[in-house]
Amino acid sequence: MKKKLGALMLASVLSVSVSACEIPEDSGTAADRADVNNKPAKGEKGDKAAAKKDSGPKESVSQANAREAAANYLDYSAFSRTGLIKQLKFEGYSEKDAVYGVDAQKADWMKQAAASGENYLEMSSFSRQGLIDQLKFEGFTPEQAAYGAKKNGL
Repeated sequence: MKKKLGALMLASVLSVSVSACEIPEDSGTAADRADVNNKPAKGEKGDKAAAKKDSGPKESVSQANAREAAANYLDYSAFSRTGLIKQLKFEGYSEKDAVYGVDAQKADWMKQAAASGENYLEMSSFSRQGLIDQLKFEGFTPEQAAYGAKKNGL
């Protein structure tokens, strides 16, 4: 009888202890937790468009680095497309990664030519043709170079 009473008391104490130490659920939703695990939440279907997008070729680490480097250069100064590709290649990126990084910027090269022309005119005096020649030397196309000169009043 003592054994049964002792076992019953032990079971009661354990049951109270376990319920008192219960770990509360986090306040995040199933969708929040699914985001962390990149899985759809229970009862939700995955986004088919996102699944198709994810199944395509992914950006390599070197491509991502080239893309970020190109963005940083364009934040710092105006570049022509070919000038920026040359700069990234000088930094050690492959031709393929440099082109990828530059093209990923979707830059307006005409605006870049105008900004570059403005930078040159702040440093020195140029004739219209002299500025166009300088911009072409920097890798802008003849059309971009002429636009850059025109936008700066030449």
